[in-house]
Amino acid sequence: MKINKEGYKIIAVSGLVCLVLWGFLYYLQSHEEEVVLLITSAVILAVFWLFIVAFFREPRRVKIHDPELVFSPCDGRVVVTEVVYEDEYLKQDMLQISIFMSITNIHMNWLPVAGEVEYYKYHPGRFLIAWHPKSSTENERTTSVVRLDDGNRVLFRQVAGLIARRIVSYIKVGDKVKQNDVFGFIKFGSRIDVLVPKNSELLVEIGDPVVGSQTPIVRLRK
Repeated sequence: MKINKEGYKIIAVSGLVCLVLWGFLYYLQSHEEEVVLLITSAVILAVFWLFIVAFFREPRRVKIHDPELVFSPCDGRVVVTEVVYEDEYLKQDMLQISIFMSITNIHMNWLPVAGEVEYYKYHPGRFLIAWHPKSSTENERTTSVVRLDDGNRVLFRQVAGLIARRIVSYIKVGDKVKQNDVFGFIKFGSRIDVLVPKNSELLVEIGDPVVGSQTPIVRLRK
């Protein structure tokens, strides 16, 4: 299992903490009957550490390229499909698709489209539960806009959640990006909003599970 680079430090630190905690329990042992407690605590700490390791797993996926399609930028479940007014950069009505990632999902983020990065901004903010309606505008987040070769523009936001406290994005304004390349990572439960032209054909519904870089969520109109 390949591990994403964003997890190296957390995995090492959490592993060390688990070892220290178990060592402290071992030091306090004074009776033979406490051996069961040591074994139980070792199993619990090992399972916890393996969960941390698994969270940062990096899957191998086939890269799909189709300029007419917008792909899901992450694993998760669709929680919003609605037309909204985008007032940060595009200043127009857009079709928004929001995907919620639970702590059990892979949290790598893939580019939903190919083109040139026209806009990028990091916003500090709150840590509301990721499916809260205000999380898109009040939580810590990044906003990116990619202009496609046909002139269409797609905006996507990485939104921190109640547990997520670190958003990582690898793209910057002016970058030429390829569809379904990795562009970032969000550590622990969160969501991504994708905003496309409102006349686009919606291919998913609320409640649908999606797979990052594999599931088409929208077909763009030419």
